[in-house]
Amino acid sequence: MNVKKTLSFRNRGINWSLFLTLVLIAAVTVFIPAWLIMPFKAQSASGVALSYFLKSISPVVTALALLSAIALGVRIWSLERLIGRVMLIPALLVVTVSFWFARQNHFEWMFNPLPNPGFATVGEAGFIKDSDMVMAVALNGASAAYPVRQMAHHHLVQDRVGAMDLVATY
Repeated sequence: MNVKKTLSFRNRGINWSLFLTLVLIAAVTVFIPAWLIMPFKAQSASGVALSYFLKSISPVVTALALLSAIALGVRIWSLERLIGRVMLIPALLVVTVSFWFARQNHFEWMFNPLPNPGFATVGEAGFIKDSDMVMAVALNGASAAYPVRQMAHHHLVQDRVGAMDLVATY
């Protein structure tokens, strides 16, 4: 048996294992926060805390993963034939997209503020069904209702009720 060939095969296995671990770490670091805060599903306090923690470390983690994956990718490229080299490309793309996504505010994408909220009287709000749930606020003799269906998409609506500024949140 050729010792050099065996050593090379073993190095390739270790390199690929490390490389794929880096890809997985980069992807999971940005996927989990987005998945945990997904609209229209139950969100626990611990899930939201984990999501914010991962979001806070993801820029550094994905930068290190990208730099390490590129360095390891160069090493793998030198040991592989065409099929191995081709397999590097989508894996490096996953790390690169994770690096980019870690620098985006996907919390804002999922729960973007309502840009120009319109306020209507009960008679004018024809888009609200009788069966729709609303969040109601009553202050200083004035009241307002916010449709939960709309709040689920935006989470925050700035308003003024009974001469008081407020932010309705869901």
